[in-house]
Amino acid sequence: MTAQDRDEIGISSTNASEANLPETEKRVRMRELRAWVVAIAIVLIVAAAAFVAVRSIQNTTQEVLQPIQLGSDSLRTQVALLLNPTPTIIADPVSIIHEIRSLARLETIQYSVEKVITAETAQGLFKPFFGDRLLLVAHGVVIAGVDLDKLKPEDMQLDNGVLIVRLPEAEIFVATLDNDKSYVYDRDTGLFTRGDINLETRARQAAEEEIQRSAIEDGILDLAQVNAESYLSRLLMDLGYADVIFEPVGDPAP
Repeated sequence: MTAQDRDEIGISSTNASEANLPETEKRVRMRELRAWVVAIAIVLIVAAAAFVAVRSIQNTTQEVLQPIQLGSDSLRTQVALLLNPTPTIIADPVSIIHEIRSLARLETIQYSVEKVITAETAQGLFKPFFGDRLLLVAHGVVIAGVDLDKLKPEDMQLDNGVLIVRLPEAEIFVATLDNDKSYVYDRDTGLFTRGDINLETRARQAAEEEIQRSAIEDGILDLAQVNAESYLSRLLMDLGYADVIFEPVGDPAP
C-alpha cells in the first residue's frame, strides 16, 4: 500500500467520523431532555403528594379539634351567661285594682326634661372600702293643665252675652321618668360592699322631684294656664257666646 492510499483511507475515516458526530449529539441531547422531563415529572408528583398529605392532615386536625372548639364555645357562652345573666321577669297574673276615679282634666302642655342625678353613701374616710356612688341620667316627662272637675256652676256667669269664667289654676298632673330613656351611667362601690340596694330607687325619686321643680321654674304652670284659656275660649265661642272673659279664682263673682 502506497503512501497515497494510506492518506486516502485516513481522509475517508475522518469524513465518516465527522458525518456521525451530529447524530451522537442529537442522541445525547435527547437523553438529557428525557432526564429533565422525568425530573420535572417526579417533582410534580412529589409536590402533588405533599399537597394531598397536607390537606389530609388539615382535614383530620379540623375534625379532631372541632368537638374541642364547640366545647370551648359552649363553655365561653356559659361563663358569659354566668357573669352577665339575662334577667328573667315574671309578672304575677293577678292584678289588684285599688281605686277607679273619673277625671275631667284638660292637659294643655308637656315638658320633656333631662337631668343628671348623683346619689352616694358613705363618702367619708372609708369611701374606698364601704362607699357607694352612682350617676343616673334621668329623662322625664311633666304634664300640666287645668282640672275641669273643680269648675263649679257658680264659677261661670253670663253678662250681656259675655261669659265670665273663673277658671281653676293650672297644676301638675304627671311628673314621671321615662324608663326607656333613663339609665345608670356609672356606679362605683367600695371594696367591701355590694352597694346599697335602695340607692338607685332613691336616685330615681329625687330625679322625678328635680324634673318637676325644673319644669315649674321654667314656667310650665303659666303656659298651661294660657293654653287652657285659649282652648276653652275658642270652644265656648264656637258654642255661641259673643265673648269669654277669664278671671282668677280668687276674684269675687260679679
